[in-house]
Amino acid sequence: MMESEKTENGVLEHWTPEEVSKAFDNDEIILIDVRTPQEFSFERIGGALLAPMQAFQPGHMPGQSDKRIVFHCGSGVRSSKVAGMCLAHGMDRIAHMKGGFGAWKDAGLTYTGTDMSSGAPKDMKKEG
Repeated sequence: MMESEKTENGVLEHWTPEEVSKAFDNDEIILIDVRTPQEFSFERIGGALLAPMQAFQPGHMPGQSDKRIVFHCGSGVRSSKVAGMCLAHGMDRIAHMKGGFGAWKDAGLTYTGTDMSSGAPKDMKKEG
């Protein structure tokens, strides 16, 4: 069962990479990466949308009537800040991925990286 935290503005859910991966594979969520465009272009979760924290505006987010929104960043710090901004803007419930992209890779989940020899994107998985 996923963790949730009551904040002064609403409920912040902390999803594990496994929970995010399962819901994303089932097309139940919109996954939004709040890292920088540079980080995103180097490696990312395939199919995630990019909304960098430095330019983030909660009022421009889609509603959650069709699919839940889950934010992620590199470690979980920026995504929890962005989620907090959404709650402060009036959303009553929002989610982010605990541990961020680092935790996603540590869990052995597939991501899109860069083939260093050609510069082309390629599916990758952390060995280990």
